[in-house]
Amino acid sequence: MPEMRKSGVRDYLRAAEAAALLHVSPKTIGRWAKEGKVAHIVTLGGHRRFSRADVERLVRAMESSSADGRVASVGS
Repeated sequence: MPEMRKSGVRDYLRAAEAAALLHVSPKTIGRWAKEGKVAHIVTLGGHRRFSRADVERLVRAMESSSADGRVASVGS
């Protein structure tokens, strides 16, 4: 089970939660994980979990690149 912070916020997100933050489909986040474009861990049950910090960093990168008029590159 993913670690919980004292504030009750989980350190790891499910694929659907990460996808929602990134405004992509869960299939897209799964594909990015398989391609090595986004870091993840695999639970004993075989489910992917994504670091909240990594996902939030990727969100900021995608937002800043779109504000600059550039296309965001996942995994760079």
